[in-house]
Amino acid sequence: MTDPDDWQAREDAASRLFSGPVDFLRSSPQLQFLPDPDVPEIAFCGRSNVGKSSLLNALTGRRAIARASVTPGRTQELNFFDVGRPEKEGALPLFRLVDMPGYGFAKAPVKVVEKWKALVNSYLRGRAVLVRTLVLVDSRHGVKEVDRAMMKMLDEAAVGYRVVLTKTDKIKASELDKVAEATAAEIRKHVAAYPELHLTSSEKGMGIDTLRAAVVSDALGEGWMG
Repeated sequence: MTDPDDWQAREDAASRLFSGPVDFLRSSPQLQFLPDPDVPEIAFCGRSNVGKSSLLNALTGRRAIARASVTPGRTQELNFFDVGRPEKEGALPLFRLVDMPGYGFAKAPVKVVEKWKALVNSYLRGRAVLVRTLVLVDSRHGVKEVDRAMMKMLDEAAVGYRVVLTKTDKIKASELDKVAEATAAEIRKHVAAYPELHLTSSEKGMGIDTLRAAVVSDALGEGWMG
């Protein structure tokens, strides 16, 4: 078990890191437009309207680093964000966050959705610098078949991932307990899933500090604080 004082220090250090430079880099509609694979990447995926943009904003401490939309499926590209930058001019960022297109009930033509799927699948299976994926699950609905399909694909690609329950402030505590228990049971069925389940609320800040520290540790390694 991690020492509580050590984990608090990690949360504090991660918060300071994100208080530094966090910049939008580019949107990539196709694989040939991806950034050079030169720094670690953490990808965020989930069903449309799962609260992905809100979680990215909460983690980075920005109000609108990622655009939230009332229209599910609006994000159609891979959006890259640079996090941290060493003092040396022209140096690379410490790592990148990747906002992926939502899956599920995206309001788009079938051909467009298939194009998104191909982009997402190719990125997840072939990106050497991808060190962790976060699979976001809406706590109001729990794990759906599309989530299981994503988790299975990540299992087969041997891409390690964390499962994150979002919008936990939107349901009663008793219901949240049931959803968390069922989600934890689902996690145990998947070989590439990290055993810890993250419960978060972007609006209330619940679980954000812990997830932020986990993201930085995933990106930079357990010894990133020195």
